[in-house]
Amino acid sequence: MTAEEIRSFLLDLARTWPDAKTELHYTDTFSLLVAVVMSAQATDASVNRVTPALFAAAPTPQAMAALGEDKVGELIRTIGLWRSKAKNVVELSRQLVASYGGQVPSTREALEKLPGVGRKTANVVLNVAFDQPTVPVDTHVFRLANRSGLGRGRTVEAVEAALERRIPTDMKRDSHHWMILHGRYVCKARKPECWRCAASGPCLFPAKTPAPRARPARPTAITG
Repeated sequence: MTAEEIRSFLLDLARTWPDAKTELHYTDTFSLLVAVVMSAQATDASVNRVTPALFAAAPTPQAMAALGEDKVGELIRTIGLWRSKAKNVVELSRQLVASYGGQVPSTREALEKLPGVGRKTANVVLNVAFDQPTVPVDTHVFRLANRSGLGRGRTVEAVEAALERRIPTDMKRDSHHWMILHGRYVCKARKPECWRCAASGPCLFPAKTPAPRARPARPTAITG
């Protein structure tokens, strides 16, 4: 895409998703961090089903560390990889207490040192909690960026670098929310629903999916 096409594409997404934000439920920076860690290889909906009870039992890093791995595991066992996530959540809570006074750090370097926190998770926390113009790349953003031509690459790192370089500064912070929702609900993995995409004009995907044909109405039986 050209610079003009990129802005047009993102403006179309912004109009489609004017109130876009993370669909994970959280109340503060700590609960956001924990929810994002637990969302790896799990749906936001599945995480949202377990976090109310988890955060009621352990609303702070101190309480989460005290709750312990076994009890955290019991509360989140319905999500994927729950054992490793319980271990990471408890250990990152301990480290927050020991090294940061129970506060979530606001730098990428510090965040990525926490158990279970990779680059994508750090980017989400920096963006959502600390208003930094990062561009987290999950499976939806990766697919949409490559398919549309917004920022192509074979790896997550390459796509992130392309998006960081190409997205206008004034749109960077909000862009990943637009892309995640559009990838989740319109530009789907198996078959993109191009016929209802407001950004199909600038999009470079050559095999755009046409609208499904309407099924013919069944003839009404004549009685009498």
